[in-house]
Amino acid sequence: MNSDLPKVLHELAGRPLLEHVLERALGLGPERIHVVVGEDAELVRSRFPGFQAQWVPQAERLGTGHAVMQAMPGIPDAAAVLVLNGDVPLTSPRTLEQAISAAAGGEMAVVCAEVEDPGGYGRVLRDEAGRVVGIVEERDADARQRERSEIYSGVLAAPARHLRACLARLDNDNAQGEYYLTDIVGYAVGDGLAVHAVHASSAEEVMGVNDRVQLARLERLLQARLAESLMREGATLLDPSRVEVRGRVRVGRDVRIDVDVILEGDVVLGDGVCVGPYTRIRDSDLGARSEVFGHCEIEEAHVGEECRIGPYARLRGGVRLDERARLGTFVEAKASRIGAGSKANHLSYLGDAEIGRDVNIGAGTITCNYDGAQKHRTRIGDRAFVGSGVELVAPVVVGEGATIGAGSTISKDAPPEALTVARARPSTIAGWRRRGQ
Repeated sequence: MNSDLPKVLHELAGRPLLEHVLERALGLGPERIHVVVGEDAELVRSRFPGFQAQWVPQAERLGTGHAVMQAMPGIPDAAAVLVLNGDVPLTSPRTLEQAISAAAGGEMAVVCAEVEDPGGYGRVLRDEAGRVVGIVEERDADARQRERSEIYSGVLAAPARHLRACLARLDNDNAQGEYYLTDIVGYAVGDGLAVHAVHASSAEEVMGVNDRVQLARLERLLQARLAESLMREGATLLDPSRVEVRGRVRVGRDVRIDVDVILEGDVVLGDGVCVGPYTRIRDSDLGARSEVFGHCEIEEAHVGEECRIGPYARLRGGVRLDERARLGTFVEAKASRIGAGSKANHLSYLGDAEIGRDVNIGAGTITCNYDGAQKHRTRIGDRAFVGSGVELVAPVVVGEGATIGAGSTISKDAPPEALTVARARPSTIAGWRRRGQ
């Protein structure tokens, strides 16, 4: 990967490769998951806090067989063992279930696929009757074996007692000087253990990642699948190839998503939500019939029903919009609650603010929430009207029904149901000239 980051932490659709594999493993209902990790063990483990697994160190990287050996002491003989690879993220549950079923029935199962370009993969060897008799790694294959298009995916299942016995016989007499897991297939055949080939439904299922080019190919493949899933759930994607899902997204009925939209983290789009072009939404939920116009950034926000956002708006750091709220062009909000029916239509900054219902925030209004050392809150009561170009110097309270005159700097609480104006008295100096005139 030419990277300081472990391969399994490189992201696919916004999540580490290993997370995709672990998610599939969890979906199978295992009694226990063992994760074999190498020299970057602490870094890898730190990305999965609280994940219930046995983290097994592999002090020396001596091959796939050696890696599985490290986990075996914690596995009882009566178990069926499924071996997955942290860089093969898209194997389907159905394929994995077939492999587990074979292992539970006392057989060994290997997941295979027919591919156009088998380069880099181990080849499946069969006898004249078509039975699997072994797997040969590409570096150890002869010219005839390399012509075979049936490849081994790296996914294998077997009864634990048979797997343990075969692993004990591994050696590293091969081109790479490693203990190959694939060698146990030949041992199993020699011991009379049936080896069942489970064919993946497509070559895409078994695609692994060895470099950034392969990662990019998988990204496009998975994005197409995710876009199709959103459409089947009830979303219209104006161009499915120009919507990026980088996390977990749930959509309601009749959602409409325009081009070049990025959905990151956990995102929920309610019924009838419309998202305009060139917009990024991260870790947020949008209520039914809300509309986000183009070129918006929304992060860690809760948006109620029938809200309007943008264009060119930014919500970040814990913003909450109640129903029918409106944040318009070049409005930024941070750590604020905007009450039902309230609106800030133009060129405003609302930071650390509590804004009541049916409040009008005029163009160019800002909450001055930071004094250089601490953040302070601004509180604006229901039905208040804040004129254009107002500075609200927190901590400050604007009472219910209050009106703030345009151009005011408010540093003291404004009483309810009254007009407050705080402007410097203008003065004119007759005959004044700028230098050089």
